[in-house]
Amino acid sequence: MRTAAEIFAERLATQTDVADVRNAEPGSFVLVDSRSKQAWDQGHLPGAVHMPTAEIAGRAHEIEGAVVTYCWGPGCNGATRAALEFAKLGYEVREMLGGVEYWIREGFALRTPTGDVTRIPDPLTAPATDACGC
Repeated sequence: MRTAAEIFAERLATQTDVADVRNAEPGSFVLVDSRSKQAWDQGHLPGAVHMPTAEIAGRAHEIEGAVVTYCWGPGCNGATRAALEFAKLGYEVREMLGGVEYWIREGFALRTPTGDVTRIPDPLTAPATDACGC
């Protein structure tokens, strides 16, 4: 039987969150959006590569190094499926918990065809500030 420490260590080795992705060292991984083209066109994380899960086997060679996958949010397992495909191909891969939903909820910019957009951070997911934004 596995210990709780082993289980949690495994989760931390295979998952990350939006704040860690945003604050990561540039170039430390390739961020992969596994959603549909329509979802990508609606808005995606800056610097991400669009690679739907069905395309990973044929296109993974385009990516060098570690990978972080994401999809819509907690109700979507597309990032899990994409991470599994990269893992089967031997990539070091993590799934970004929360997906686009929590990226937006934390007030981080989303890249759209008309430019980057942000929303006021959700005080339930990000540190709250006073009215002046201080």
